[in-house]
Amino acid sequence: MAEVIIVGAGLAGLSCARELARANIPCLIVEASDGVGGRARTDYLDGFLLDRGFQVLLTAYPAAQRSLDYTALQLGRFEPGALVRLSGKFHRVADPWRRPGAMLQTAFSPIGTLGDKLRIAKLRYQVIRGPLQAIFQSPETSTSQFLRERGFSPVMIERFFRPFFGGIFLERELRTSSRMFQFVFRMFSEGHAALPARGMGAMAEQMASRLPEGTIRLNARATQVAAQSVTLATGERLSARSVVIAADHANACRLVPSLPQMRSKGATCLYFAAEKTPIDEPTLVLNGDSSGPVNSVCVPNLVAAGYAPVGAHLVSVTVLGQREMADGQMQAAVRQQLTSWFGPAVQRWQHLKSYFIPDALPEQTSVVLGDGSARLPEGSYACGDFLDTASINGALRSGRQVAEALLADARA
Repeated sequence: MAEVIIVGAGLAGLSCARELARANIPCLIVEASDGVGGRARTDYLDGFLLDRGFQVLLTAYPAAQRSLDYTALQLGRFEPGALVRLSGKFHRVADPWRRPGAMLQTAFSPIGTLGDKLRIAKLRYQVIRGPLQAIFQSPETSTSQFLRERGFSPVMIERFFRPFFGGIFLERELRTSSRMFQFVFRMFSEGHAALPARGMGAMAEQMASRLPEGTIRLNARATQVAAQSVTLATGERLSARSVVIAADHANACRLVPSLPQMRSKGATCLYFAAEKTPIDEPTLVLNGDSSGPVNSVCVPNLVAAGYAPVGAHLVSVTVLGQREMADGQMQAAVRQQLTSWFGPAVQRWQHLKSYFIPDALPEQTSVVLGDGSARLPEGSYACGDFLDTASINGALRSGRQVAEALLADARA
């Protein structure tokens, strides 16, 4: 019999199981779907790798460095910075510390003033110094207010920060906590945005492969949890000394209503196959005009070649917010906007698949970095990015922390 049952084989659940395995504690993960990874999964379609929603791994994430073998993942890196579409042209915003050759081009682009570029340098210096924990002890406000207080012009906020960090936070209003903003800004400053050679799902697959055989049970949906038992949809009741809920926020709250409630942010990711790439570099293209449905575009196979078969290119398009139109209507609107960006070839792109993720990310207007775990009144435990930072790092860290809490309670 397993000593611990973990509900959910996302990154948090796998991280928890990995720590328990290191302590020689037998555990069983029950997962409702047909695969591991949760929101970080990759589908394989006609030679293309389709991540379930556009995501990147920030290599500076401390929990990811601890949990993942970057060499085995064969990470491909994005160019530091972005191309911003504004008034019918593309303008470059590059990281001058890593791309000094693009310094002048960035300085004189219409994406903010020269003073804004200097303020970014100052902000970078401020967020990377000192311990990471200090960020989560700093005064907290919204990201938009934080940027205004530091003197960034409305133009810089509208044309760069909203599309770039709006794509990360999945909301262009930038109401996300300033602590979360500083954390993510520091991660971009200290590392790279990357994609694994076999897609974002490779992270979970790597972690699952390192667990003892028989640890994960797929297609096993939990309908009820207690301190020492889990009941599945089939009616089967599993018993253990401890139970950890590692499902996503919506399902965790369904199982344990006492968990903190928070809004979720949605997004739609559309994938197209193209014979010719619309851009010729591994970079992110942002919508700086704040018009049309598109927030960002990239070509993942320019970052990691395995995302598309030889002779083809994969185009990833992200639209923020809850879905307000049918898939066909959204495809048409996206094609119309991108035709104005890249020309009539867009109309020949083959639509591969659209992913609408209504609960893509928990909203975090306030972030308090505790131990990333929750001891529940029912006697069970919970972990997930909604209890930490809403990120890959938060999921991995939370899973590890709940395992450590469980082990400490067992010793006590």
